[in-house]
Amino acid sequence: MSAIGGKDTRPELKVRSYLHSKGFRFRLHVRNLPGRPDMVFPKYRTVVFVHGCFWHRHDGCNLAYHPKTNVDFWEKKFQANVERDLRNLQELEKDGWKVLIIWECELSGSDALTQLEEGIRDGGRSVD
Repeated sequence: MSAIGGKDTRPELKVRSYLHSKGFRFRLHVRNLPGRPDMVFPKYRTVVFVHGCFWHRHDGCNLAYHPKTNVDFWEKKFQANVERDLRNLQELEKDGWKVLIIWECELSGSDALTQLEEGIRDGGRSVD
């Protein structure tokens, strides 16, 4: 598992490339924010996480399969990931950030990236 990188994954690069081509400028993997969001848009007070379906347990997705060996280990690992994601999301929202999550499987359709773009722009309109 140590060989699996958490940064610059193919899905993340696809999202970054799309958003950059649309004129968005962002910071990557900001360490002082909970969960180190993949992209941070300070202008819109919005963060984006690009979640892999397997690691972050996307409900109803074929990519979120369960390994057949070492089942107890994987269940604990997946549960810890989901709990950590929820904790980070709640902390970010409590601090006034809009949190957007795009799933790996959603990137096959072009509509998801357009919706993400709209979600980021909407984040800048509602200031609390």
